[in-house]
Amino acid sequence: MSDSGNDVLNMDGPTFDSDRYLEKLLKESSLKKIMDTEANIVKETQTLHSDMQTLVYENYNKFISATDTIRKMKTDFKKMETEMNLLASNMNSITVFSEQITGTLQDTRQQLSKLSGKHSLLKRLQFLSTLPAKMKTLIEEENYAQAVQDYAHAQKVLEQYGSQPSFQGIQEDCLAIVGEMKERLKRDFQAAGQSAQSLTRTGELLLQLGEKPSDLAKEMLQSANQRLHEQIVMLQDQTDRDMIEFVDLGLDGFLRDLNLVVSSYKDMFLVRMMDQERDDFTETATEDLNVFVQRNMDKYMALVQDRVEAEMGRGDSQVMLRALDRLHRRLLAMGNLCRAVDMTKTGLDIVINAAHQLCKSHFRTLKEHFGDRMSSVRLSLVTTRSDASAPSFSELISNLYFSTVEKVKGVLQDLLVFLQPEWSFNLKNNYKGSLCVDGIRENLLVAFIHHIIEVMMSFCSINSSSPPNLLLILSKTCLEMDQVGIHSLMSLVDDLYEIESENSATLTHESELCAEMRDAAQALLDTYVRVQGLNISQMLRKSVETRDWLNCLEPRSVRAVMKRVVEELNAIEGVLSGLYDAGTRTAASSDSSRKTHFSLSATKQPFRSNWSTYTPSQLESSFASNIHRLFTERIEIFSSVEFSKVSIVTGIIKISLKTLLECVRLRTFSKFGLQQIQVDAHYLQMNLWKFVSDENLVHFLLDEILGSAVHRCLEPILMEPNAVEIICERS
Repeated sequence: MSDSGNDVLNMDGPTFDSDRYLEKLLKESSLKKIMDTEANIVKETQTLHSDMQTLVYENYNKFISATDTIRKMKTDFKKMETEMNLLASNMNSITVFSEQITGTLQDTRQQLSKLSGKHSLLKRLQFLSTLPAKMKTLIEEENYAQAVQDYAHAQKVLEQYGSQPSFQGIQEDCLAIVGEMKERLKRDFQAAGQSAQSLTRTGELLLQLGEKPSDLAKEMLQSANQRLHEQIVMLQDQTDRDMIEFVDLGLDGFLRDLNLVVSSYKDMFLVRMMDQERDDFTETATEDLNVFVQRNMDKYMALVQDRVEAEMGRGDSQVMLRALDRLHRRLLAMGNLCRAVDMTKTGLDIVINAAHQLCKSHFRTLKEHFGDRMSSVRLSLVTTRSDASAPSFSELISNLYFSTVEKVKGVLQDLLVFLQPEWSFNLKNNYKGSLCVDGIRENLLVAFIHHIIEVMMSFCSINSSSPPNLLLILSKTCLEMDQVGIHSLMSLVDDLYEIESENSATLTHESELCAEMRDAAQALLDTYVRVQGLNISQMLRKSVETRDWLNCLEPRSVRAVMKRVVEELNAIEGVLSGLYDAGTRTAASSDSSRKTHFSLSATKQPFRSNWSTYTPSQLESSFASNIHRLFTERIEIFSSVEFSKVSIVTGIIKISLKTLLECVRLRTFSKFGLQQIQVDAHYLQMNLWKFVSDENLVHFLLDEILGSAVHRCLEPILMEPNAVEIICERS
């Protein structure tokens, strides 16, 4: 079947023709198909019939309700039609009665209008006749606003009819009273102590009375300037109030009055068209206002700045910044009041300056704290000698290092209050503010690190009276700062303040500070080595200079000073063991070589002397030793040491033995004096090898000492090696 709506054979279409459909079906279909079509049509008919019944059942209540509604509406419309007919009849009656009343009262209305006009005229005449007396009363009551208002109402009438005899006297009285009122208002306007609001009211009244605007504008600024000066003086006396109360007084007093004066000045002289003034009046008045605002704002901001500097370091930074935030918000609100004066810039400058001042205050605090910690370390070193429970060197270093680092971190956290998002000012978005944030890094942290380096370097003078252990502690502290402290502090400040220091050409790089700190650590350690070396050298020098080497007895023991030297070196090594790594040593020789005296063959230790194998005639000649020195590597006595125990002790031993060598070169020895030097040198050889990085260095210096003694000996005969070993082992 076709789906078109116009097909006559479509059973669902509006033009369906049953006869033609039946004719076509009988003609084209078989019997079976006709019977199937009949069954299908019967089935669809039954389905449609069932659907219709269901639809009727489902909507029965709706049909009943709609029927009731239609019946009720029909009844209501009939009632409404009756009421509308009654309303129309009443309106017609009202119209007729209104026309009758209007006609009756026409004459009376005209008479009432005339009487009302006469009454109004009489009231005006009465007002004019009583105006002088009323104005006097109001002036005596100081109700100037009402007096001016009453005069303004009558002014046009008096100007128009004042020449007539009946009004002339009233006009003259009013002019006299107005003149007196002007004098009073001017005195009030020029009087000191007037509030800005009162000054504005007085100026408005004078303008209404015809006062010249240019003169009045200057007088207004002069009077307002006196009032604002009184506010400044009052604020200067508020030293007992905290920062927030001080700022609130300024906001509610000075800035409120200034705001009111500027607004009133603009309304009175700049917004209005002053026809009686010259053309450049507005420009001149605006310039005068800008100068007035700038001068008074400078005074107030200078006062606030002085108070901020006075508060610096005394109170809580959060309280001070909360007060400055209130001030900055008020200045932002006043920004459109006088565009020629950048009030927000002035307020931000105060905040930036406060940050600089707080940085300086914290910098002084850091220096004082570091000085106190240094004094504490020195005091602890004094008590360590007498008190066994005193802190160790490691504890002293940790206390000095951690207390300094934690103090700096606390200061950086404290200054972070300037960058809190709740403030109305944003230092990072301002060029000067950004420089201020960088200044916190440079002028506080970097400057303090430089201060630490400077203090540390001040101990590096050889003439310094500082104890050697203090130099050692300071050197180790500098090393800790170089390895850990500087990196942690610089990373912290860059993270907290979002500073891009890596790509900046103006900011100090971390590596520069680490290099300077490491140089300070090296200088302190070298100074420690020199001081300890000189202390031991002093003992050796006195032991050589105070002894009579020409009248010595045959040696039976090692001199006490040599034992003291070994004890001092053991004590130094004990201190260094808890602070530094052991370090590296060259390959050591066998134990037998340390017990053998200087008579080893040249094949085992080429650099060693063979003084004991020489005959007396051979000892008289120094040719062999001179040849030996030519091919010996030069030893740097005062070279920098490494940060290791072995290197430090080696440096001390080099200085000590070099001093002993120079002292021996200046003395003359007998045979027994030479043998005593031989015994002492062998004792040192037996004990010093374990302290140094290369024992050959000790052998060489001791060889030089003994060789110099041989050259300075009148009878150069050495003691038998076995005897020397027995004496040293017994000692």
